Order: sequence, then C-alpha cells, then structure tokens
Amino acid sequence: MPTLDTDKFLQVQVLYSFLEAEPYVLLGLLAFSCWLFYYFFLQDVSEERHRNLKRHFQTLTRHFLLLTVFFGLFLFCREGADQLTTLQRLAPYFGFFAFLWGAIVFVKSCRLWVLQYLFMQSMREGVPLLIVNVFSLLLSGAIAFWAVSRLFGLQLGPLVATSAAFSIILGLAMQDTLGNLFAGISLQIDKNFEIGDWVEVVNGIQRCTGQVKEISWRSVLLVGFSDELITVPNRVMAQAQISNFSPPDQPIVRSQLFRLPYGANVDLAKDLLERAAAEISEIRGLPAPLAYVHESTDSWLGVKLIYFLDSYGAQFTVGDKVLRKGVDSLAQNGIQLARTEYIIHRDPGQGK
Repeated sequence: MPTLDTDKFLQVQVLYSFLEAEPYVLLGLLAFSCWLFYYFFLQDVSEERHRNLKRHFQTLTRHFLLLTVFFGLFLFCREGADQLTTLQRLAPYFGFFAFLWGAIVFVKSCRLWVLQYLFMQSMREGVPLLIVNVFSLLLSGAIAFWAVSRLFGLQLGPLVATSAAFSIILGLAMQDTLGNLFAGISLQIDKNFEIGDWVEVVNGIQRCTGQVKEISWRSVLLVGFSDELITVPNRVMAQAQISNFSPPDQPIVRSQLFRLPYGANVDLAKDLLERAAAEISEIRGLPAPLAYVHESTDSWLGVKLIYFLDSYGAQFTVGDKVLRKGVDSLAQNGIQLARTEYIIHRDPGQGK
C-alpha cells in the first residue's frame, strides 16, 4: 500500500493491524456479557440501582454504535478504491476514531463489569464510585500510554523520567485533589462506614450528621435529617472523629418516658405501651419493646418504654408515632398522664 501523509505522525500500519473484525466482535461480546451478568445476577437490586445500571448500559450502547459507524466508514474508505483516492486518504482518520471509540467501549465495559461485581457483593450498602473511578482512571491511563507509544511512535519512558520538576509542580498544584483521593482510598480500606450508614462527623467545633449517600474521589456526600445534602471532603473525613450509628446486626435503641399519676394501674399501663409500640412497623419485633418503672417523684411515676429500630434516620418519626399511640392507648383504657401542679405561695402581709 502506498505511503500516506498520515504516516508522518501516525503509524498507519500499526493502526490497521488492530482494526480487524475479530477485535470488533470481541468488544461486542464483552459489552453483551455485561448485560448478561446484569440480567441473571442483579435483578434483586433496588429500583434506584436498576436505573443507575440502565443509564450505564445506555451510555455503553451509544459508544458502541459510534464505534460501529467509524469502523464501517474505515472499512468502506480502505476498500473503496485501489489507488490513493480521497476515500483512502480519509481511511486513517476514520480508523483512528474507530480505535479511540474501541478503547472507550473497552474501558466502559470493564468499568461496568467491576461496578456490577461490586453491586453483587454489596446489595444493601451500594458501591462507592471511588473504587470504580480509580480502576477506570488506571485502565484509561495504561491504554493511553500504550496507544501514544505504539500509534505515534513517541517514547514516553525517558520523557516521564526527565520530568521530575514538572511532576513536583503538578503535585504541588494538585495537593488538595491528591490528598482527597488518597484519603478516600484509605477510608475505603479502613471500612469505618459504608454507603447507607448514618454517621456523625466531628471535626473541631464543626459537627454534622447524615446518611452516607456517595463516596467519590473528592468527598463524601451525606443526606441529613431534612434531606439536605452535606459534602465533606475526604481529607476532613480522614481527620475527623466519626461515630457510626448503623453497625451491622445491632439495632438502634430509643426510649420514651410516660408520667403516670399515683393510683394508676402501672402493670396495665406497661402492657398497653408495649403492645402499642409493637404495632408500629418500623420497630423491631425482636428484641421486643420493653416498659418499666423508671422513676418516682412526689407527683408521678415515670414509666419508660424502650424500643429498637433498624434505621437511625427514622428515630424522630417513629418517636412521634410511639408517643401518640402510647397516649391514645392509655386514654382508651382510662389511664391519663400525670399533670404538673404548681403551688403559689402568698405573702401573708398581702391583702386578698
């Protein structure tokens, strides 16, 4: 084949050696295997994760269609004429774009494999994107390094070895970004919390509480009690005191105090409160709710009701249900809550 002008900056023969039917078919099979894995092993994930995975498949399909278009144009231009025609001059460019989109499809397919595998291992907690993003970054960097050296004939090894000064400058400029990245990796290795856990983060005088929504390369995203979004940099998370309120297999313990007047049927009241709490769906059946006499004063007997939850974030709404159902159940059985009485002392010297 005659030498094209693109040989001056692009190794055309090396490029053409990769643009065959076999690599194209293998990429298609790799992408299709991702869908098969999803269809057979990930049907039990939540609706939100179904939508997330479907968006990934839609993106992968679009990129594969672009790969098909460029690969088809490359074959058409390369085989369209025997001489150096305009079509054959366009072939290397279409071939380069076909190679580029082939690399994109390969990275996204591998990324989707890793994402789905982690989803299968962690159906409840979800998958931190930090792990998937680091994998994608390393794989993309390796492919880019290899493509530049093979397709453009550039030897990057000596360039990287002699760019110490540039590396220092780049490291200083990106120290916050790199600090957050490595702090995020250390958080994943330590496993102090996972997606879905309720945590309290205390850093000096700053304090925030929320449910872990996402762990990215830069920060941890929390959702607070009022659905507010709280973004905490990974470096802050690594240095802060973290209290995890969602330990595995350990329920959240909460209580409600009811003050009864003297003379009330305490045993009946305890039974009514326990049964009222057991009717609330968010409260665990085991351990069962427990009521007991907690305090005694001159005006009342304090009966404390203890109950157990699975969700730390539901404690306020469940507490409201416990209080209302407990008061209603006591009132329906003729037991009223004690009232605080105030004694006003008069000065004897004052007139009536």
